Amino acid sequence: MKQSDRIAGLIESGEILISHHARVRMFERNVSTDDLIAIISSGEIIEEYLEDEPCPSVLIMGFIDAVAYHTVIALCSDHIRVITVYIPERDKWIEYRKRRSEP
Repeated sequence: MKQSDRIAGLIESGEILISHHARVRMFERNVSTDDLIAIISSGEIIEEYLEDEPCPSVLIMGFIDAVAYHTVIALCSDHIRVITVYIPERDKWIEYRKRRSEP
């Protein structure tokens, strides 16, 4: 099963937990829960962290009102845990999808 299909299934069944850290970041950046779910549901997986513990995680890039956002989610066996949400810095990303090389 593709990760995007697994993510969609977990969201559809309501198996999504938002960490305290992510809630604080959402508040700071005026991101609603509906916005967050839209980013995760329709966004693009741009990095995978398969060795993360206790669950593998992914970095998803999506847009809210033409503003790029990144969110990191852990894909546990029975739920998604949202780790953080942030606006990527232009000087660190190419088209918000690829990390720039450090000089």
